[in-house]
Amino acid sequence: MLGPSFSIKVYKQYFNFASSHFMIFENGTREPLHGHNYRVQIKGEAPELAGDMVFDFLDIKPIVREVCDSLDHKLLVPKENKQLKIYSEKKNYVIETPDESYFSIPMSDTLLLPILNTSAERLAMYISEEIRKKVLAKFKYSFISLEVEVEETPGQSAVFLHREKL
Repeated sequence: MLGPSFSIKVYKQYFNFASSHFMIFENGTREPLHGHNYRVQIKGEAPELAGDMVFDFLDIKPIVREVCDSLDHKLLVPKENKQLKIYSEKKNYVIETPDESYFSIPMSDTLLLPILNTSAERLAMYISEEIRKKVLAKFKYSFISLEVEVEETPGQSAVFLHREKL
């Protein structure tokens, strides 16, 4: 049986990133390379308050901002996608897709993410994991649940909810 809990919801105008991506679909087709101005908000839950707070807003905001900034102005590539061939050539990543498209992008402009695809859902999962790791490393703290919403365009977003096993 679940007991009472408290949560914080944090959204700041600077929780955003502008990135490009393309999706690889199950049948091997891909969508055209394009970009979004993503916006992020989080909700963290705790079973009780420590010092009358779930978690200090002043501590969580720089972590979310750091994760968003790491994605900003990059081509996001899902390195776990088995349909992509990714290798390095000089200072570039070369990305080959199932439709025989070939991208050669400077490494400095590319971020290889440990995800299966670059959907808003998978980006929300990645952002959640990064926030959880940073909060645990810096504060030795884990939310009992952490919800991350990634908005691709106004009115169109995906949500990932991580719940700790009790």
